[in-house]
Amino acid sequence: MGRLVWRQALSRTGLAFTYVELVFVRHGRPEHVETLDGTPADPELAAVGHEQARAVAQWLAEIGGDAVYSSPMRRARQTAAPIESALGLTATTRDGLSEFDRHATAYVPMEVLKASDPAAYRSMVGGDYLSDVEDPTQWFATVVDTVDGIVDLHPGQRVVVVCHGGVINAYLGHCLGFPPEDFLRFDVDYTSVTRIMASSQGHRSVASVNERSHFRGRADLAVRD
Repeated sequence: MGRLVWRQALSRTGLAFTYVELVFVRHGRPEHVETLDGTPADPELAAVGHEQARAVAQWLAEIGGDAVYSSPMRRARQTAAPIESALGLTATTRDGLSEFDRHATAYVPMEVLKASDPAAYRSMVGGDYLSDVEDPTQWFATVVDTVDGIVDLHPGQRVVVVCHGGVINAYLGHCLGFPPEDFLRFDVDYTSVTRIMASSQGHRSVASVNERSHFRGRADLAVRD
């Protein structure tokens, strides 16, 4: 694909529009953190999470990128660090890319919750995660507005967005018309890649979800527990 500028001529109007290739990268596997003083958990990456981040950075170095954006949360910033080095770019942080659990006092990896407390896991994917969000509809809208703002800044470019499973699901949900209260439909793995083509005219096309080719030959990085 390279760094091609994606354009489509509109023959009847003589206009043309440009595509941005959004390359969403979920953060690597984080630590399991629960705080006792009421402060946000905001976990750092586990050792395997750092390895996953280096693997996806190496893969991204092969395809290239024009800009990098990141959530300000620790697990996203630590995932973005090797990507910045690989691409020779400095990531721009955007608060609007923060996960819905930003202020939660505990972070339990989904695969840990699924194995240790199946009922709690089913409850969470059924909508209980929204209890961590003061205004779920506003959070969803903020994610969409933030990503669309990034699109506006980078016509014809490939942009890497390092963020969270919920954020990626929210933007996918927006593109596919899912309601804000029922958007968490994709199992997005750690450092997996999801690509969306976004046009300057507002068209959105989902090119891929949950790519993990950078784990090829590294079964140790594909851990889910």
